[in-house]
Amino acid sequence: MSGLGSIRAVLLQIPGLEAPELTFSEQVVEFWEGGGFMMYPLVAALIVGLAIIVWKLFTLTSTASRTKSLLRDVDALLADHRTDEALARARESRTPAGRILVAGLERKNEGTDRVMKAIENVGLIEMAGLERGLVWLATLSNVAPLLGFLGTVIGMIQAFQAIELAGEVDATLVAGGIKVALITTATGLGIAIPLNIFHNYFITRIDRLVLDTEESAQKMIDTLHELETRTI
Repeated sequence: MSGLGSIRAVLLQIPGLEAPELTFSEQVVEFWEGGGFMMYPLVAALIVGLAIIVWKLFTLTSTASRTKSLLRDVDALLADHRTDEALARARESRTPAGRILVAGLERKNEGTDRVMKAIENVGLIEMAGLERGLVWLATLSNVAPLLGFLGTVIGMIQAFQAIELAGEVDATLVAGGIKVALITTATGLGIAIPLNIFHNYFITRIDRLVLDTEESAQKMIDTLHELETRTI
């Protein structure tokens, strides 16, 4: 702590780095006002992004938990060749994996080729459902830094306009425009980084769900093929 205190004391000796005598709320207000009108679309992007993150965290966590239980039960039933009970268990789960397995098990008497085709068709639909909302998250993570850079351009334009009107270069005249440029850029990047991290995290979780479902579906196909071979 003494080392950090010494560093802070040294930094405070540098002009412009004096400790601000502002409360947190006052600093927030100053930050908001310094960013200019571009802060409104940036905060809107943040709010929408956070809403999508909370929604996907809830839905994917719930789906993953129910899917894990479903696949464990279905695998055990299929291992004992109890296909009717496996179908009933998949129907009651109301999960993407359950609907995929139901599509296959409902065609168990039509041959494994029909089963595989049904699984593929329903799988594409359920995959799209799992990824619902992620395109908006990806869009926001790309748009946020662009909005920040737009604020940067606007701030620099304001700075050059101040110089043009004054007829000379004065730091106090251009400081406002440069401040807008720095604040909006930092805000845009600060929003984009966590949104992009969560987007990749959700993609990883969905891929894991799909992989687990594919493994269970393959076990189901193997079981149906074995039963089909016995009846020939």
